[in-house]
Amino acid sequence: MQQQPPSPLSPQEFKATAEAILTNVEWVIEGKSHTIRLALAVMLAEGHLLLEDVPGVGKTQLAKALARSVDCSVRRIQFTPDLLPSDVTGVSIFDPEKRDFVFKPGAVFGNLILGDEINRASPKTQAALLECMEERQVTIDGNTYKLRSPFMVIATQNPVEMEGTYPLPEAQRDRFTARLAIGYPDVNAELAMLDHRGEFNPLEALKPVCDGETITRMIATARAVHLAPELKRYAVDIVAATRTTAQVRLGASPRATLQLLRCARVLAAMDGRDFALPDDVQQLAVPVLAHRLIPTTETTMGGGDTGSIVADIMRHVPVVSQPGRY
Repeated sequence: MQQQPPSPLSPQEFKATAEAILTNVEWVIEGKSHTIRLALAVMLAEGHLLLEDVPGVGKTQLAKALARSVDCSVRRIQFTPDLLPSDVTGVSIFDPEKRDFVFKPGAVFGNLILGDEINRASPKTQAALLECMEERQVTIDGNTYKLRSPFMVIATQNPVEMEGTYPLPEAQRDRFTARLAIGYPDVNAELAMLDHRGEFNPLEALKPVCDGETITRMIATARAVHLAPELKRYAVDIVAATRTTAQVRLGASPRATLQLLRCARVLAAMDGRDFALPDDVQQLAVPVLAHRLIPTTETTMGGGDTGSIVADIMRHVPVVSQPGRY
């Protein structure tokens, strides 16, 4: 019997549920509303999130808070140099009683996968996530096993300049929908953090505000958000410009264009709209595109970074008009 597709939420229900999740996470992460909003947008766009920043600013706390706000299965993988690919995906073990090999699922068989310090694992172990993240499945010994839905990888990463890390390969980075940095809190937020965490960790008291089925319905709602042809062309022009600029050796892929517009749909739905605007694309361009670019040696030597390259491209690509649904 074919499974019925999930029924979408109304714009009001979508917006209210998204705000409930954001409020829940903000109780743990002080003063980072914009970052939390983008992280949720990646989840509802069926994407994967890379949190890259220095230690101690709350990367793992944000990932845990987002996971605990949704009542679905959560698995955590602590990436270390001795972690094996089979620890991630699973392994077939011979069962003497059955006289046959039995598959033992790995940590990726959950809804939300928290990969802590992903760049501390070897490239071979990092590659174990490639099929999982793109195709939502795992192939072991010629057998394919489907992963649960919804499925999202939230990985944290220390900067590559830190000791004991392995840079993520281009194929791995391209599978992450967006890269976000938490950043240091401002003075007021840090003072509030000291007050809230003086006696207990608010993460321990965090309760789910929705379940996996609701997230699936929100995903279905976001898919139905209207994208005007002019807006699609605007997104394509931005991504195409990353491939022709002299500042980079490798531009963004077509996958980046797809994920940019998927996230734009979610931001529109979070604002209660059933159509996306250029402003939605502009908010997402740097988080979605910057980590996919490889700058030239001259750009790196001159102190340039991929985030500033994307921002410069945004200033030069003509913006389409915004007459409602076009």
